[in-house]
Amino acid sequence: MRLSARRLLPATALTAASALLTGCFSSAESGQAGGEGRRIHVAMMQPPRSGLSPLSDDAFKLSRWSTAETLVKLDADGDARPSLATDWQQSGRSWTFTIRDGVTFHDGSELTADTVVNSLTRAATASPKPRILDGVDLTAKADGNRVLVTTPTEDPLLPQRLSSPQLSILAAKAYRGKTVDPVGAGTGPFELTKVNGTSSASLDRYHDYWGGRAKAPGIDVRFVPDGTARAAALRSGEVDIVEAVPVSQAAVLDQDLITEVPMPRTNTLYLNTENGPFRDASLRAAAREAVDAESIVEGVYEGRADVAEGLLGPALPWAADLRPPVRRAKAGDPSGKTIGTFTDRAELPEVAAALQQQLQKTGFEVKLDVREYTNIESDALAGAFDAFILSRATVLDSGDPAAYLYSDFASDGSFNISQLSDPAVDKALDKAAESAAGDSRRKAVIAAEAAVLATDAAVPMLHERVIEGDAAAVVDAAHDPRERELVTADTYVK
Repeated sequence: MRLSARRLLPATALTAASALLTGCFSSAESGQAGGEGRRIHVAMMQPPRSGLSPLSDDAFKLSRWSTAETLVKLDADGDARPSLATDWQQSGRSWTFTIRDGVTFHDGSELTADTVVNSLTRAATASPKPRILDGVDLTAKADGNRVLVTTPTEDPLLPQRLSSPQLSILAAKAYRGKTVDPVGAGTGPFELTKVNGTSSASLDRYHDYWGGRAKAPGIDVRFVPDGTARAAALRSGEVDIVEAVPVSQAAVLDQDLITEVPMPRTNTLYLNTENGPFRDASLRAAAREAVDAESIVEGVYEGRADVAEGLLGPALPWAADLRPPVRRAKAGDPSGKTIGTFTDRAELPEVAAALQQQLQKTGFEVKLDVREYTNIESDALAGAFDAFILSRATVLDSGDPAAYLYSDFASDGSFNISQLSDPAVDKALDKAAESAAGDSRRKAVIAAEAAVLATDAAVPMLHERVIEGDAAAVVDAAHDPRERELVTADTYVK
C-alpha cells in the first residue's frame, strides 16, 4: 500500500520487518553454485494465485524469472520480435509461424510445432480463457516446423497477442488433466525446480538454453506481500532485488538502489457526456482547466508519478513524439453544478479530495462517493456518476493501447464510463483497430487519442510509476514498464 505522507521507518519496525525474511535464504542458497557466482535473491510482492499456472496472471512471474517463453516478444515500442518463433507471415485470417530449431525444454524434450500447438490449444480451450484471448477464437495447426494460427476474422495484432506470458510454450509434461504445472517445463535460461506453495520458489541455470548461458547460477524467490518488509530486506542486504517498493518506503532507502519505472497506467477523470452537467462541452472544459495535476503528483504521489500530457504516458515512448496539439472547447461557467465521484485505489481517495478542492475553487459544487470498486463498477458503467476517477491500464496483454481506447471511448465500448458517443471518435478508433502493427498503427492510435481528448470526456491527470529496488551489487536487472522481465540471462550479482 502506498501512503501519501513521507515518513521515516522506526528502528523497531525495521527489525520486525527484517525478521519476516530472516532465515528465508539458507546457507546453501546464499553460497557458491557450481563454483560460479552467487544466486540472486528476489522478494516478490504477490504470491502465486493459481499455482503458477501460465493460463493465469501467475504467468507474469514465470516471465519475470525467465523460465517460460513465448513465440514472440515485444520491443520498447510494442512491436513483435522473434523468440521461439523466428519469423511469421500473414495470409488473411491465418498467420504462419516458423518454430526455432535447436530449442529444448527443461525436461530435455525438443521444441516442435506439435508442442507449440499443444500449448496454444490448451490456452484457447481453457475455461476460463487466459485474459489475452477474451473474445478471440484461436486455432493452431502444425505443418512441419511451422504453426498455422487462424482466427475467425483478420487480426493484425496476432503476433503481439502471442507475446503474452499467458501463452507461454511449455513441454507436454506440464499438462495433466485440467492443471498446468510449469516446474521443469519451460525453455528459458532458468529452470523452475521447486515451488513451496505461496511462500517461495527456486530456479537453477539451464545449461542447454538456446539463447546462451545465464550469468547467474540461479534465482531464489520469496513472496513478501508486506511492502515494509520488502524495503527493510533490501536495506539489510537480505535480498538483491525487490519488486514494487511502496512510495512511503522509497524515501528511507538509498536512492541509488531504487529505480522508478513508468507504468502504462493513467489516473483519469472521466466526465459523463450523456447525463448531468457534463453534457455541456463548455463545463467539461471548465473541469479540465480546474485540474492541477502537478500539485496532485507532488502532494499525493510525492513526486513519484508523471504529469499527464495525454492518455498515453512515458511507458509508451513513441506517444509524446507523435502527439499533435488538441483543439478543445472553451470553458463555461460551472457555478451551481454538482459532481459526484468515487475511487478505491490506495492513492485515489486523496486524489479525489484534492480534485474536490480544485473544482470547488472554480465554482463547482462537489460531492464525493467513495466505495470499493467491486461495489461501484456497475453504477459507474451505467452512468450513475457525473464524474469518475479511475487508475486505468492503457495497454493490455498485447502491448497495444488501441483496445483500451476502444473499450473506454467507443460508442459501443464495454468500459465507456464517460458514456461517450461521438462519430469522429468512433471513426478514429475504428481506423486504429484496423491498422497494421507498426508506425501506421501508432499514428492512428495517437489520432484516436486526440479525438478523445478534443471532447474532454476524459481528463488525464498523471501516469503512475512502479519502484524497484536493486542492491548495489546487482548488474543488469530488467526494469520493464510492462512487468514482463525482471531477472534475465544477463542479470547477476557481483
